This record gives sequence, structure tokens and C-alpha cells, in this order.
Amino acid sequence: MSRSEHIGEQTVQARVGVRIADWGSARTSPVISPAAADFLSERSFVVLGAAANDGSMWATMLAGRPGFVGATGERTLVIDRLPEAPDPLAGLFEDERDIGMVAIDLETRRRIRVNGIAVREESGLTVRTEQVYGNCPKYIQVRESTEVVSGRRQVRHSRVLTDAHRAQIRKADTFFIATRADGVGADVSHRGGNPGFVTATAGQRLSWPDYSGNFMYMTLGNLELDPRCGLLFLDWESGGALHISGRAAVDWDPARAAATPGAQRMIDFDVEQVVDIDAAVGLRWTLGDYSRFNPA
Repeated sequence: MSRSEHIGEQTVQARVGVRIADWGSARTSPVISPAAADFLSERSFVVLGAAANDGSMWATMLAGRPGFVGATGERTLVIDRLPEAPDPLAGLFEDERDIGMVAIDLETRRRIRVNGIAVREESGLTVRTEQVYGNCPKYIQVRESTEVVSGRRQVRHSRVLTDAHRAQIRKADTFFIATRADGVGADVSHRGGNPGFVTATAGQRLSWPDYSGNFMYMTLGNLELDPRCGLLFLDWESGGALHISGRAAVDWDPARAAATPGAQRMIDFDVEQVVDIDAAVGLRWTLGDYSRFNPA
């Protein structure tokens, strides 16, 4: 399989009745346009996703002052940061590795996604881009950020969610999901909704609705080929990062989806690994407005 086709996306698109020829990652460009380069250079954070050596998927955030991400060529992006311990992606880019990335301006709800191949060069990452494209502003909550001095990072590893984790997840209005499939690369996507749109049972399963999006189905297409994925829940007020790795499956039962406002289908995620890091990010955010697209 090549990046010019994605059997997983095509399978999902056929199931929902999207015209395959018009949509999907095969229609994206690998070129960083001048407008995209300017947008990326102005960002104070990006969210990355990649697979660890054991195949588990993880998503994480890298933050810095505007300019820490920059295009040095039409298909080359340099990030002046590396994931550092105890981050679950620390030390993984000594060799080339599939990477997904999303950059968001939370004040304007603009976002750009970048997928490609990343490798460590000195104290940062160099990304050879394969897909660069913008997304609509749906389900993005407006937030304003301030820079702070990071406190001491404290980390807790486990294979289960605690009651505190479940409480944090139930309050969340945003999370990020990283997926990957052999031959077609990695991807990171934003998911948003009103608080409570992600449910956390007493066990180790999370569920959320899949709302109407851009009809590309890059996340669901990857999950069609490989269920492993990584979730990132940010504590916007404290800078804490809750990283969760596990496996997800799409529930296509229309009756179940109909019970959740706005749901096109439901996603179930089973937890396998948890990395909870205090003060992981040196930014803090204040909530402005919820997206008008969020179902009630």
C-alpha cells in the first residue's frame, strides 16, 4: 500500500456513502504553502503522535515561543524541541519514524495538520512532510494562553484509569487522538464537544460520539487497519497531560448513535497504558467560548 491510497479510509467512506474519488488523504498535498508556513511559525504549541517501539500509540504536546516550529523547505519542517522524559515519546526519534501533527490557534479556531516522517537532528525534530492541509473550525473551543515557568514534572504510570482520571475525562471538552497504519503513516486529530461528550465507565473503557467532520475519515481509516491509538487529555488550567494508549473500535449501530445528540456513530476505547504527568506543558489556558457546532 502507498500513501497515494488508503484502503482503510476507502472502506469507511464506502460504508457511509462518501464519493471516494473526491475525499481522503490521497487528495492532500505534501507541500508546505507560504500561508501554512506562516501559520505554523506563529504557533506556541503543536500536538504530535507516533508509535512506540512496542507498537503502542501515543499523543503528546510540545510547546514553545512562536518560531519554535518553522519550514525550511517546501517539504521540510523543523521543530526546535524534542519530547523529553517522562514523556511517552521521549527518545523515539533517533531513527526515522512516522509522525502525525496538528497545530491549532485556539483563539481563532484555525488549524493545520501535518503528517510525515520525523527524525531527531541535534536538539529538535526534522519532519519530511507527506500531507499538509487545513481543517474546518468545528468543535474547537476558544482559549487564550499565557506562558508560565513549568514546575517540577511528576509522573505516574499505570495500566488502569483512577477515579481522578475518570473525573478529568468526564469534564473534558477536548482531546487529541493519534493513529497509525502500516504503509500510510501516522495522524493526529482533534476531538471536541461539550463537557461530558466523552464517557468513562467504572471499568477501563472510554466512549465518545463521532460527529460530522470533513468526510476524509483519516482517523477512522487508520483504525480500520490498526486499532491501536493514543489519546491526550490536557488540563488546560494546570498544564498537566494525561496520556492514554489502547485500542479503539467503531460501533456502527445506528440505534446506539441515535441515543447521543449529533453522533454519526460511537467509538469505544479500551485502556492499556496510562502516563499522567503534572506540569507537562509550560502554558496555561483560559476558556472563552464553546464551539457553536458542539451538539447539546
